[in-house]
Amino acid sequence: MSSRSSSASSPTRASWPRRRLRSSRRTARRPPSSPRRSRSSTPSSPSWRSRPDTPVAQLGYEEALVRVAAALPFGINPSLEGIAALCHALGRPHEAFRVVQVTGTNGKTSTARLTEALLRAHGVRTGLYTSPELERYPERFEVAGSVATDGDVARALSAVLEAAEVLRPKAFGTPAGFTEFELTTAAALWLFAHSGVEVAVLEVGMGGRWDATSVASPSVAVITGVGLDHTAILGDTHEAIAAEKAAIIRRGSVAVLGPGTRETEGVFIEAARAAGAPVHRVHEGLGTGEGSAAVDVGYELVSTPQEPRGATVLDVRGAEGFYPALAVQAPAYQAANVATAVAAVEAALGNTLDVQSTRDALLEVTLPGRFEIVSDEPLVVVDGSHNPQAAAVLAESIAAAWPDAARRPVVLLGVLADKDAAGIVRELAPVASRLVACAPESPRALDAAELAAVACRVTGGAVEYHETLLEALDALLGDAGVREGGLVVTGSLTTAGQARNALRDDSAT
Repeated sequence: MSSRSSSASSPTRASWPRRRLRSSRRTARRPPSSPRRSRSSTPSSPSWRSRPDTPVAQLGYEEALVRVAAALPFGINPSLEGIAALCHALGRPHEAFRVVQVTGTNGKTSTARLTEALLRAHGVRTGLYTSPELERYPERFEVAGSVATDGDVARALSAVLEAAEVLRPKAFGTPAGFTEFELTTAAALWLFAHSGVEVAVLEVGMGGRWDATSVASPSVAVITGVGLDHTAILGDTHEAIAAEKAAIIRRGSVAVLGPGTRETEGVFIEAARAAGAPVHRVHEGLGTGEGSAAVDVGYELVSTPQEPRGATVLDVRGAEGFYPALAVQAPAYQAANVATAVAAVEAALGNTLDVQSTRDALLEVTLPGRFEIVSDEPLVVVDGSHNPQAAAVLAESIAAAWPDAARRPVVLLGVLADKDAAGIVRELAPVASRLVACAPESPRALDAAELAAVACRVTGGAVEYHETLLEALDALLGDAGVREGGLVVTGSLTTAGQARNALRDDSAT
């Protein structure tokens, strides 16, 4: 892998140049691993330096994962001191590229993926960092549209773990010194810096203020929406959670507010005002929104799916241009995420996007674990909805894709113990031909019998359950109701990922 040295002529964050867009035809044919570069459009940083003078003890992939798993597995250090020290020891990799940071209770992973795809379609060498993985740890790291290899991940983790070992005596707020997420985030930043990434799209793990991704100062700060999740850590009101997410808006950034921020918009507008950051506000409808505190980005649905494989088509009026007839192979709820991604990329590039390149990228983008069809016979959809707000959106998608209420799918539900299981059941029960409970393989999973009892209390009827997800799939794939109406597997990303993996293995045998 390559590293970049400092350059006195490299632009600073505040002076990131506008990008001159290239021909969509030429961009579409160029392999993503070999983007064209120009002096004006390659945002490097004078403060990044690799550390060739510091030898790294290379760990194997499995050994590196074991070492990372030994860190604090879940939670937030209420400080950026630890991740900042770790990045300093690694040569400040977070300053080697520009950053689009994405937070939000729901929709952040989809928005991050859409943003990365659009940037790449416009000639940018991208990095994408998301979490958690659906099946394998390397899924968290993508460079130029490709998932990192096990070897690349091992090299990045080796560098990070070696630096962490030196810093560990300082502790940084936890007995182990660093959280698992801090180590993983540092590895992503190291990998991107050593891979010549120009713009990294970083998905926040939780909140924003103390999230490890906030060690980087974003050029674009995206907030997709606010809902009640992780309330024990982030606060138990929408306003408190919004304040944690608003902290990613920094001086020198552009704030992009998705449609889901409307109820707490004042919190974000005030944070942007304090930081001197312009605001681009995304809303449904092509008209200009009320007020003058933000630049309005509007979208309008042209058509929505009437069956599970259908596409959503929308028009977007951005801050820089108009983009008609954008299509994405996804339910209608993804329209808001598409419009938010368009707003983010316009803000990042400071220019109008090429319409054809934008259309092509959206048609090709995949959104794993988000209303994803993983089997045709029988039809099986996996979705990572893990809170009532996301479940309500999923319920709307099911109702639209299965308009005949008499032929709706069976819904297989596996939920983590710290989630609002009753709220999820309440949203999904009305659109399911029947609910079936299970438990994914996770120490955080809610017991299947307990979930069935919760569902029984909510629906007032008996609810079938299977102890494990695999047992449930074995029982349901031959079920007459599933054969007729299909199966939707949901309740958590863990559930969606394990079902995805099991069904792939089953089809390969």
